[in-house]
Amino acid sequence: MNRFTGKVAVVTGGGSGIGEAAARRLLAEGASVVIAGRSERRLREAARTMPADRVLVHVADVSVRADCDAVVAAALDRFGRIDTLVNAAGMNLVGSVPATSDEDWRACMGADLDGVFFMIRAALPALTESKGSIVNVGSVSSLGGGWSHAAYCAAKAAVANLTRAVACDHGADGVRANVVCPGLTVTDMVSEIMADEALLDKGGSASRCAAPGRSTRSPPRSRSSPATRRRSSPARVSPSTVARPPPTAVPNGASDRSPKRRFPPAPGPGWPGRGGRPAGPPSVRCGRRRSRR
Repeated sequence: MNRFTGKVAVVTGGGSGIGEAAARRLLAEGASVVIAGRSERRLREAARTMPADRVLVHVADVSVRADCDAVVAAALDRFGRIDTLVNAAGMNLVGSVPATSDEDWRACMGADLDGVFFMIRAALPALTESKGSIVNVGSVSSLGGGWSHAAYCAAKAAVANLTRAVACDHGADGVRANVVCPGLTVTDMVSEIMADEALLDKGGSASRCAAPGRSTRSPPRSRSSPATRRRSSPARVSPSTVARPPPTAVPNGASDRSPKRRFPPAPGPGWPGRGGRPAGPPSVRCGRRRSRR
């Protein structure tokens, strides 16, 4: 299929791992792609086997606002538009709260959260013009906490909620914002986890790893299993809308309990909701499971 022929995508973290896999898939479906990341060597190695006329390499540290602005400017200068932004750049940080230094905390937040915010803000004017889409790479840690990853869990949870906020604010402008929440995916970023058998056993992740660009089905579990309730398998992860443009507000006195109505109206005076309070957030999807968070 060539679903992205004539489209332009910007992929951060495009030199390796999930970002590189996303860039290759977009190229395979006809898109022109800007791959951005901190390592020029990795970017050049990845680009060597990509179509030269449809790929642009741009070295950038997404934790730096000026670098994010420069990525967007380079994409517009080369291709003239941006239709899709994939925020895949990030870092892993192993450590509990006491074991995390101020410097490590800031580095993790910069790579995993600040970069997503800076890239979205820089690209929004172009995405609004093209009625484009944003795909943020979260994690199962976006949906719940885990062991020995305090800063990482905090950053990825924030990415999921930032995605909701962007979808609510800009959905009416035609910009879609989604987050994918993969399970443990074997890339260079998680080498420290893969070398720690005790940590893998604690999280139950050893038998549920996936590789970028493909997935591995986890062993079957009962729906009542605590492991199923805490985490979803990386097997069926796909881009899922976590927030949608608010529908037309319900007239005064009308019920909002219709089965066709699943999302709250725009915030404002008299914002209706169930039980006399604002309705909860839209559903979050990861794998087979759908629940309200």
